[in-house]
Amino acid sequence: MRLRTPCSAATRAWTVELRSQRGSITLVCQHCPHSGGRVGPGSARAAALAHLARHARTGLLAAHLRICQCHERGCRWHARHRGCAGPVRLLLARERGGRVWRLADACTACAAATEQAAVVPDTMLFPRHQPWRAARRRHRAAKGPGDRVRVAEMLSYLAAALPCGSSGAARLIALQCALRMDSRMQVRLPVGVLRGLRLSTPRLWQELEEARWLRTLPGSPGEVIAELMDSALLSQYPSRPDRHRAADWALRAGRAARTAGEGPHVQLLSVYTSALSDPATGQGQGEIDRMQRECALEKHDLLTALDRLVAIGSCAWWRTHPDTGDVHWCCTTEAAIGDACPSPG
Repeated sequence: MRLRTPCSAATRAWTVELRSQRGSITLVCQHCPHSGGRVGPGSARAAALAHLARHARTGLLAAHLRICQCHERGCRWHARHRGCAGPVRLLLARERGGRVWRLADACTACAAATEQAAVVPDTMLFPRHQPWRAARRRHRAAKGPGDRVRVAEMLSYLAAALPCGSSGAARLIALQCALRMDSRMQVRLPVGVLRGLRLSTPRLWQELEEARWLRTLPGSPGEVIAELMDSALLSQYPSRPDRHRAADWALRAGRAARTAGEGPHVQLLSVYTSALSDPATGQGQGEIDRMQRECALEKHDLLTALDRLVAIGSCAWWRTHPDTGDVHWCCTTEAAIGDACPSPG
């Protein structure tokens, strides 16, 4: 009889707690024996996310070996739902008003049922520095996922990294900053880009500064220079030209709402629906709770904004599924972005 060597199951779930002690904040990790370092109030959230990212990078595992850690713990991290289903993704969750952060593998169903959580793109865990190739190609090929996937993943990440009360206008600026930043975590946004977004008011930058997500630096009159404080953004795998192209795609995706004079929340929803749409058909779907969280809209305001997308011609139609409550839509602006969208049958 052949004996089987026992193998310990890989536990890909890490939790970090930010404890306030004697006027300072201490970062405590349940998985590090010598944790308990002090962090500044302005960088506590970034330090927690960076610490979790280091755990995830050192604990990389093949996709077929990853299991839903939420299911292994009796699914106590979320409300009751219909059961585990879908591929396993890395989920970042916030608890106790941002004092506890958890990064764990979770199936698609558990991730959708978890409140104050967002799926972390797997591309953000890849090493930033790739081996240098002796022979450079004249025409550089894009790396990693497409523009839509980059924008959709970044919107999901910003839903967890920014405070819950962040406005849609601030998230539009944060999306451009996150995709356009350099290796020093600095970004230079021309005033023309901000005017094109119709978001050139200093109040929005103050909102992101109060959230301790960035700080503005002195610059020339024709541009805004900012330094991002979220160090987890350094783990983005796609190179800077590919991220710039995704940022330009996001500008084009929200063009119809801007030219129609709509507000930032409709612009953000236009980018969101375009990013989650099939390039061939223009059709897409999403959980309504997730759409509310990532677009910073209440349910009534979300449905009203979807009606506005239909009114301005950005969407051909939208409807909610009677059984699941998911939102289904068909975009019509794909032709303006470079694709075609047939009329619904």
